[in-house]
Amino acid sequence: MIEQSRLAAIKKFVCVGTICAYPKFTPVPFKEKDLWNGYPEETNAPYGLAKKVLLPMLQAYRQQYGFNGIYLLPVNLYGPSDSGFFNENKAHVIPDLIRKLSSAINKVELWGDGTPTREFLYVDDATDGIIKAMENYNDSEPVNLGAGFEISIYDLANLIAKKVGFKGRIIWNTTKPNGQPRRCLDVSRAKKFGFAATTNFDEGLTKTIKWYQNQKSQ
Repeated sequence: MIEQSRLAAIKKFVCVGTICAYPKFTPVPFKEKDLWNGYPEETNAPYGLAKKVLLPMLQAYRQQYGFNGIYLLPVNLYGPSDSGFFNENKAHVIPDLIRKLSSAINKVELWGDGTPTREFLYVDDATDGIIKAMENYNDSEPVNLGAGFEISIYDLANLIAKKVGFKGRIIWNTTKPNGQPRRCLDVSRAKKFGFAATTNFDEGLTKTIKWYQNQKSQ
């Protein structure tokens, strides 16, 4: 796509990368300058590395051809219409937890020990960030898109359980991997071109759960 865009004289190319590109033990909050300072978390590494190499490609195209390509690093996204609600093979943590805790009666088994933290960006905020970057950012350096907070998987599971009315037991299967220990972004670079997340996490989670419940009732 990058090469075809160059050949077609596209004025600007927006590449959306992944938070999984960061090293496993990146200092928190994640700063863009630390992107190359280690290997990604093992279970995410193939995916993270595949998207990560698009950054130096865009930078090389900028140097060689004057091609205006920018690279964005959104944190974990969530919100209504996520395909993961109805496809377990594509589900990320929030739709997976909502689906499991909504349908369970007595107990739910979750992977790991619940200690890892994650940051979540509501889908409307992510869209706003991409548009603002498209309109206002023209640099070769990558940019984090996030909400600037973190919550443990343990606390997230209990929050969702409360919201969906689950009163059973949550069992943590510690034989399964935790994934990356922490995720929380430094979003100061994005603020320079006018982006800041505006959706409160509790509000966004409530909207997401309501959407799922409406879909299930149809």
